[in-house]
Amino acid sequence: MTTARVPGLPLGEAKAAADEAAVPDYMAELSIFQVLLNHPQLARAVNDLLATMLWHGSLDARLRELVIMRIGWLTACEYEWTQHWRVATRLGVTTEDLLGVRDWQQHEGFGSCERAVLAATDDVVRDGAVGADSWAACERELHGDRTTLVELVTAISAWRMISSILQSLEVPLEDGVVGWPPDGRAPAS
Repeated sequence: MTTARVPGLPLGEAKAAADEAAVPDYMAELSIFQVLLNHPQLARAVNDLLATMLWHGSLDARLRELVIMRIGWLTACEYEWTQHWRVATRLGVTTEDLLGVRDWQQHEGFGSCERAVLAATDDVVRDGAVGADSWAACERELHGDRTTLVELVTAISAWRMISSILQSLEVPLEDGVVGWPPDGRAPAS
């Protein structure tokens, strides 16, 4: 594994730090947490935020993964794209839809709900906030469900933050993991 700007803890140390910080020890196997566990309290806070949405969220898991994949693509974050490719495919998101986030406006497999959520994602990455038109579309498509709307904005913002952390700290992929699945194609610079 190449080295991040802040080196990740060796696996044994990372698992010990994870145990002390109340982070599941399987998270210590991921490069991002091996780096974050240099600051155990922060690693716990990040884990708690993401785990809440991953395991206890109200936002549809497919929509969440499309959001994360779009962020990975827009920000050219290889780690985020690669990790969530695996998560999304395990959840049953099709290869066509995952690749469709590259140019979602042209992907015929997306309906109005996916388009609303992806437009909101683009807004946040580009402008730092969901625009009025995208908000109205999300509100309509998510039936005004306040919990889900708050979670959507939090998910977009949280994984945008994760992309920044990954890129700023130059967190490498885990050993043996091939980037930019399924075709190795990264966004054009």
